[in-house]
Amino acid sequence: MGSHGASLLPPPPPALSIHTRRRAGDIGDADDDDGEPLSPTARMFHDFYIVAVIGLGTPIDFEPARAGLEVTLVRHPRFSSIRVMDGPEPRWVRTAVNLDDHIIVPDLDRAAIAADPDRALEDYVASLSTLPMDQSRPLWELHVLDFPTSEAASAVVLRVHHALGDGASLVSLLLACTRSAADPKVPPAMPSAFAAAAAAAQEAPGARRRARPVYGAAPRPAWSAGAMALAAWALSCAVLAWHTAVDVARFVAMALGLVRDPPTLFAGVKGVESRRKRFVMRTLSLHDVTRSTVNDVLVGLTSAALSRYYFRKLGDDHDTNRRTCFRSVLFVNLRPTPGIQQLARMMESGKHNDLKWGNRLGYIVLPFEIVKHDDPLDYVRDAKKTVDRKKHSFEAIATHLIAETVTKLFGIEVSTGLFHRMISSTTVLFSNMIGPAEPIEFYGHPVAYIAPSNFGHPSALTMHWQSYMDTIKIILAVDDAQFLDAHDLLDDFAESLERIRNATLSTFKAQVKS
Repeated sequence: MGSHGASLLPPPPPALSIHTRRRAGDIGDADDDDGEPLSPTARMFHDFYIVAVIGLGTPIDFEPARAGLEVTLVRHPRFSSIRVMDGPEPRWVRTAVNLDDHIIVPDLDRAAIAADPDRALEDYVASLSTLPMDQSRPLWELHVLDFPTSEAASAVVLRVHHALGDGASLVSLLLACTRSAADPKVPPAMPSAFAAAAAAAQEAPGARRRARPVYGAAPRPAWSAGAMALAAWALSCAVLAWHTAVDVARFVAMALGLVRDPPTLFAGVKGVESRRKRFVMRTLSLHDVTRSTVNDVLVGLTSAALSRYYFRKLGDDHDTNRRTCFRSVLFVNLRPTPGIQQLARMMESGKHNDLKWGNRLGYIVLPFEIVKHDDPLDYVRDAKKTVDRKKHSFEAIATHLIAETVTKLFGIEVSTGLFHRMISSTTVLFSNMIGPAEPIEFYGHPVAYIAPSNFGHPSALTMHWQSYMDTIKIILAVDDAQFLDAHDLLDDFAESLERIRNATLSTFKAQVKS
């Protein structure tokens, strides 16, 4: 078993051998012995990593956890392949997996754990942001931290190279490795909105075209609807085209370095992508504030928290009437995310079957305004305008096509450079993931929380929201040297949410009285 010191778990079974070529009869064996080519996005993400902390409700029971990994992640085609970068085209090549190379049990300072277990966990996860990963093996690791913290009895940390898949696919895969706490034989139930989206993705193409899209223009009305309805639809299409053109022009300008965010205390320094990151988190409840959509609340809450932190750091001498705007990049998964049952079946067979896997991402540039509002709900109202505006654009699809075209015409080096410059021209990264709607178990261990994030990109601040049951967790990945007060920023999120909640309840009570 791989370790950062002595192992704390029982001795594992004999290790499997590693082979860099597939053998006839191997799980997931394909007809092409040369392997599957890396997607352009996977090649651009050569130094990007996803890290997910999973808090567990009981101490680690090694044997069922190991047995569960053997029949799930180890059998996934990407998690049992290595990247071969030589030759005419980089590719994935299947290999047998030595599980002991991927389960890591660190030998930590017991005195430090006893003094502050939360800090010990935080420090260890931060150390993973600067440790290299062995490229001769499948690009994933599971770190076992078998000590209690304030939120869990133990924790495991999954570190995965971003080339294996986008965040949505990898979180879905992680959930496919879990089971419902109420019935350990079935996968967890997801929120109804997620289930509806998954069902829509499996409908016939004609049915999907007739449904009203989440992004873009409404479907063309029937001719019998009348001239006004058709004129309104035509105007909507014109506005959609204009918004898309503006968004694409801004994206290209940022990729070329012609447009950059103004310098603020949130901006990273040169070389920030290789600096140590710290991952801090806080669990919040959106109860009583979800009369607006969750996305509106999260974007508004983020703007409120960042504004609160910004003005406090700058002090009373700063002009609080002056608005500052910077941008974030939101990665959008353009490939329908496989259902949990489909992913479970894929791991059982060890083959892709008909599932599309990997990275197929578009980019949305999401603005955040730093401003002082007397009414906390103004942050949510402003966020709704921003989110509604971004829904009425094909920005994600267009930016994906641009990235693919540049790669084909000029090569991966040029597209990687433009991608890095585009991220560097913005200030933060922002994402939001939907989690299970019920308690779940991870190989027999009850899950207390799920906290994914990423590192390796040129940003000093990354914000990730992850829901689980009736709570949502904010995870911040920050430059460890720049944000020494990262927990104060978490306090700003909690305080801003409380102010938005109180304002929501006051408004609701006033409406009831009237």
